[in-house]
Amino acid sequence: MKIAILGTRGIPNHYGGFEQFAEFFSVFMRESGHEVLVYNSHNHPYQENFFKEVQIIHCYDPETKIGTAGQFIYDLNCILDSRKRNFDIILQLGYTSNSIWHFLLPKKAIVITNMDGLEWKRTKYSKPVQRVLKYAEKLAVKSSNYLVSDSIGIQKYLKEKYHQDSTYIPYGAFLFDEPNDEILLKYNVTQFNYNMILARLEPENNIETILDGVASSNDETVIIVIGNHNTKFGNYLKEKFKTKKSIRFIGVVYNLSHLNNLRYYSNLYFHGHSVGGTNPSLLEAMASKALIIAHENEFNSAILKDNAYYFSNSDEVHNLILKIKKKDNLQLIQNNFDAIKADYNWDKINGAYLQLFQKSIAENN
Repeated sequence: MKIAILGTRGIPNHYGGFEQFAEFFSVFMRESGHEVLVYNSHNHPYQENFFKEVQIIHCYDPETKIGTAGQFIYDLNCILDSRKRNFDIILQLGYTSNSIWHFLLPKKAIVITNMDGLEWKRTKYSKPVQRVLKYAEKLAVKSSNYLVSDSIGIQKYLKEKYHQDSTYIPYGAFLFDEPNDEILLKYNVTQFNYNMILARLEPENNIETILDGVASSNDETVIIVIGNHNTKFGNYLKEKFKTKKSIRFIGVVYNLSHLNNLRYYSNLYFHGHSVGGTNPSLLEAMASKALIIAHENEFNSAILKDNAYYFSNSDEVHNLILKIKKKDNLQLIQNNFDAIKADYNWDKINGAYLQLFQKSIAENN
């Protein structure tokens, strides 16, 4: 098969979940004997033409110059290039800025779209933008040959809203069982004596709710907040909690070994994501033996089941911080680790995508 992967900023991962999946899956498919091309922003730090034998196509991306509108131009450039290359399958990761160009997708290629979460629910978007995103979702459903849902909740939503079937394939994670506490020195924390949040600093990730609970508890345990804080909302949070010395905004960390060790040695790991999908960082926390305190919603509970503590407001965060210790919850941690091993390992996830690709080829020949 000749396969294109669109919809990400590119590989190797320097951004987020879709980029990480694109990196792992493209290498897997190349090692399985298929030809794989991944579209990268021309701004991507990695400027080579191949990554582990996966071909990279660099397309012009003006997002850094003109903001969000640049994503639409970047996706247009990727789609226009894809028309020249005679792909068997085009895998689109997300739909927010590429579905409006669906009529330009090459007609002979099979289009498979991972529908991501409910992007139009994100509170960072204005009402007009949310309406555009809802329309983009409809276009993606209409223009794709096959849909992928990364959570049971999204699969159920697509069936009820659009009467469309989709294939459930979650994200994966690598098991982490080789901790190295020397990494903690770089972050000025010590084993099991700190809590952490890892997320994009956006309202729907409930970071403010978590930090409100931290602040009101007056607990002096350090909590590190990992994510880009040089944003409007990040600056707001830093200003609001500037008197709380236990709250440390440490910025973005892309080094997976560092992240795994920070998760492993944390006391409490807060996961505040609330908008759709199986979040990659949640699976990585499970795989890193973190004790997870998650926002209570159907997406998180579908993955964690009874193997986490849940919050829905800052008072509950307050109470959990004062009552819960990692050392008292080792069975929950082991249950999550075992779930990664059984259900969310990358070999199984990659294999599920490969099976879907083979099925799509067979049904369209």
